[in-house]
Amino acid sequence: MSWEAEIQELRRREELARQMGGKERVEKYKSYGKLTVRERIDKLLDEGTFHETGAIAGKAKYDEEGNLIDFTPANFILGTGQIDGRKVVVGGDDFTVRGGAADGAIFGKQVYAERMAHDLQLPIIRLVDGTGGGGSVKTFDTSGHTYIPVNPAWDYVVANMERVPVVAACMGSVAGLGAARVAASHFSVMIEDTSQLFVAGPPVVKYGMGQDLTKEELGGIQVHRSSGAVDNVAKSEEDAFDQMRTFLSYLPSNVWKLPPVLESGDSPERREERLISFIPKNRRAPYKIRELLPLLFDKDSIFEMGRYYGGGTVTCFARLDGHPVGVLAPDPFINGGGLTADSSEKLERFVDLCQTFHLPIVNLVDQPGMVIGLPSEKKGTIRKGVRAISAVYQAKVPMIEIIMRRVFGVGGAGMSNGHSLNQRYAWPSGDWGSLPVEGGVQVAYRRELEASEDPDALLKELLDRMESIRSPFRTAEAFGVEEIIDPRDTRPLLCEWVKDAYERLPQQLGISRHGMRP
Repeated sequence: MSWEAEIQELRRREELARQMGGKERVEKYKSYGKLTVRERIDKLLDEGTFHETGAIAGKAKYDEEGNLIDFTPANFILGTGQIDGRKVVVGGDDFTVRGGAADGAIFGKQVYAERMAHDLQLPIIRLVDGTGGGGSVKTFDTSGHTYIPVNPAWDYVVANMERVPVVAACMGSVAGLGAARVAASHFSVMIEDTSQLFVAGPPVVKYGMGQDLTKEELGGIQVHRSSGAVDNVAKSEEDAFDQMRTFLSYLPSNVWKLPPVLESGDSPERREERLISFIPKNRRAPYKIRELLPLLFDKDSIFEMGRYYGGGTVTCFARLDGHPVGVLAPDPFINGGGLTADSSEKLERFVDLCQTFHLPIVNLVDQPGMVIGLPSEKKGTIRKGVRAISAVYQAKVPMIEIIMRRVFGVGGAGMSNGHSLNQRYAWPSGDWGSLPVEGGVQVAYRRELEASEDPDALLKELLDRMESIRSPFRTAEAFGVEEIIDPRDTRPLLCEWVKDAYERLPQQLGISRHGMRP
């Protein structure tokens, strides 16, 4: 007696599942320039490593004798595979079956994927391509009743944020719970021309809000490049997969492990001559921060997140002698690098990300403070800024501060925890205080200037007097700054620091005291 017949039936059902929504729907979907979910998984993972779970789950029809006569697979595919030799969980929506909507899914598969990542302590990747919510209102006709919404697996979705790397890609028109699955991640990416993301799609928005918009107008790249709903934009699906793999390369598989250290072909003693003149003598002149970063960090190791949201603050991963680190830096071309409501939120989230996965932080400081004025006040910038500062103070990962130029006000003071062992170095271009001297003099000496017969001459006299006082060497004399360095020495010092930092990290392994939220 053999079970060969049953195995043959299993293989038949597996083949039916691989046909997804059928030849016609698959061809139509691919005509839009998109890959199917199975092709996406194959492109994303190391070749030949995908092991599918629940392949034959779906909706079947049988004849009176119990023979299978029709089968529609569930529109969610899950399993495990490897990325650069490390095991991950991957789950993807199949748009060719009911447009990726929930009424074509078996919720148990999504729940299982999240639980698998949670219990096996593996990174999870979501390839989202549909609503993933309650499906069409037509389902009420079938069920005969409505229901109170429940977000499937959301207990695991929330818990995974503080345990394992969570990566999500918006692969098509994604609404409702599908959009929430994209946002509930440590790193998310959209694709130019083929991705749209919204709380509700155009028909619902038109009916509910009277706004007649196309999918692209409502939730395309031009909306979300700078909205903060997603981190990055990709030029193609292949580019999105590259970004997802790169993001994961900086992180451990879970919070109980250290970030992976790679061999580096870049000398830790590299001293870049350009650094000595990189910061302009003119304090009001900006500089290109993205040209500075490669002078300090391992070559070709910079991976930026969220460039167009809160653009005055740059957040990226990099490596120092092969060791992954998080990097905070200013972009003086945008609000002078000052903290806005958006950039404060961005800073807070990135510091929490580094804290969650034990990445030491390099803080390159040129911080004029929180952006002032009525628009900033209307956005509650002070509260957002204080939240960002709180994240810095709560972080226990090693952090080093390189003061390149300005440190002013509450925002500048919050760039590092000044009440802890404050590891920092200043460049000779350092300039700091409660207020910039130029504006502070006019405030502090307002009465004298108003009473003066020659206010311009008095102002010049005051500024000239303050110019020598504001010298960073005066601060160093009072031990107000620990060390002023030649900017060309920065990389060697950082590479020495990062090795010491990684020696201390094992003491911090595990779940952070404050779990990360999206």
